[in-house]
Amino acid sequence: MTWSNSARGSSPLLSSAEALRRALRLAARGRYRTSPNPRVGALVVRPESGEVAGSGWHRQVGGPHAEVEALRAAGEAARGATLYVTLEPCSHFGRTPPCVDAVLAAGIARVVACHGDPDPRVSGRGFARLREAGVEVEVGFRVEEAVRLNLPFLVAAVLGRPQVTLKWAMSLDGRIATATGESQWISSPGGRRWGLALREEHDAILAGSGTVLADDPRLDRRLGRAGGPNVRVILDRRLRTPPSARLFQVPGPVLIYAQEDAAARRPALEAAGAQVILLPLVEPEPVLADLFTRGVRSVLVEGGGEIHARFVESGCYDQVLVDCAPLLVGGRFAPGPLGGAGFADLATAARLDNLQARPRGGDLILTGYRKGCLLELCKRVGG
Repeated sequence: MTWSNSARGSSPLLSSAEALRRALRLAARGRYRTSPNPRVGALVVRPESGEVAGSGWHRQVGGPHAEVEALRAAGEAARGATLYVTLEPCSHFGRTPPCVDAVLAAGIARVVACHGDPDPRVSGRGFARLREAGVEVEVGFRVEEAVRLNLPFLVAAVLGRPQVTLKWAMSLDGRIATATGESQWISSPGGRRWGLALREEHDAILAGSGTVLADDPRLDRRLGRAGGPNVRVILDRRLRTPPSARLFQVPGPVLIYAQEDAAARRPALEAAGAQVILLPLVEPEPVLADLFTRGVRSVLVEGGGEIHARFVESGCYDQVLVDCAPLLVGGRFAPGPLGGAGFADLATAARLDNLQARPRGGDLILTGYRKGCLLELCKRVGG
């Protein structure tokens, strides 16, 4: 396996950018089972030939890290080779030993990484140990791609809260339902399957009590990719969620956030299987702070419009994903994806950047990020 190359500082036949592109593709294979760990891929490449001697990725939390997988696959061919890895090798004991130890023991001569690890247990220490041992280290390739892939891990490490994705399906004219409330199904079968795959990637699915009352959703994982149930989160100030809701008929924890003065209905919901958390105010920031203490590192917000608006207006979101269907619904009373009071003028409206669009099953999937989100993370990780 060889590629042509003319980039400075790379092997004769394989550029650093190309090697890390392939490592990122490997890392993406672990997207469903690594939380709260990052998704990481690695290649061991012989510098004289550009041949890939070994490759690996972090398959699941608690399992071997990508560097160890790649080094094992390479065997003796790792000695004097280049290790391409999407994230700074760890230098601390966690569920597994430090990857830096394995890299040094294998005799790797050069390490090339996308960016550093902002986890305070690592945060440059991995690179420092490698350099102190005489290993050549280069950093700063395909940084934005790597940040997008590890958004939950990096938001948690840098911002100290779960990563938040806002997701909705709408018609081409911006309606999430008809004026009579019909919304199933705006998206195509392919779009709905994409939405189910998103649930597999996120630790928690969040909706408001209005969505529970209107649609009675299960908000569960159904594709079996993540290996276990997700956390279902309901924002329900007045505890209107009925104990008979389908939420309670599938496995997995259900957390309901309510205001302190709504405690009277708490016993019935707890008997149904919910854990009710009472807060002075049920707003995105305190809810996310509590979820973070419970180990949740990513939240998929599935609305409805009032809930989406509260996250947008508070700035507590990172990514927006929209399934745009080729429908024109119309109707002055047909709801849109954002409720609330809205922004008074365009100058203060929430802006997105890094926009992308791609077709999916007859629909168009739109992706955007909170303005400055990716840039801030790229700067913080050393890219």
